Amino acid sequence: MPVQVEKDRFIEYRYDPDYLLNLEERPSKTYPDLVCASIGLKTVKSDLILDGGNVIRWKDKVILTDKVIQENAAHYRKAELLKKLEEAFQVDQIILIPWYTKEEFGHADGMLRFVDGNTVLVDGYYRREKSGMGEKLFRVLKSHRLEAVPLEFKVQKESNRNWGYLNFLQMEKLMLVPQFGIEEDLQALDQIRKLFPDYAARGQMDTIDACALIRQGGVLNCASWSIMTS
Repeated sequence: MPVQVEKDRFIEYRYDPDYLLNLEERPSKTYPDLVCASIGLKTVKSDLILDGGNVIRWKDKVILTDKVIQENAAHYRKAELLKKLEEAFQVDQIILIPWYTKEEFGHADGMLRFVDGNTVLVDGYYRREKSGMGEKLFRVLKSHRLEAVPLEFKVQKESNRNWGYLNFLQMEKLMLVPQFGIEEDLQALDQIRKLFPDYAARGQMDTIDACALIRQGGVLNCASWSIMTS
């Protein structure tokens, strides 16, 4: 679905990711023109190839994995692409973080999320990652003056599902934190409560069973589309 950049401005990008193109049988996908027309939403169309899960936006900046360069290489050089992304999203900074290629989708929303304009919550895996990619990720964030707070767990053996807590759903008056029936559930909720104290203090933070979602490779942010109405 389109990315909202102002109350009444939505950028409709091209959703043609390589992980769909390589399948023998193309799965069903949403055609945003039809959905937007049905709800009376006018969009600004862009030829940029993007994926909503790879757009982590704050007021003046957007974070994407550098997979976006590869996806748009046939039409734009890196400098041109960065300028076009800045213009499309109407931000001062486009921050490219390294794509962890073991994760085929290239989605930033499984790696980090904004806490505020100066802080990002990062999957703690990247602090321990040995290939050097994690070190590069933290270096990029630091170069853009972003404090990286890793989500960490004290368990005997970490679950391969615990990246999914970063894929929470944040709305104006409610934050939903996914739970997976694993040992890390309460530890993740406690850390997120401390990072988003306003939601917790107002009783606007809740949990939801997301076991079925994560089996398909995504969680709450992947399966939702929210917009500003004021």
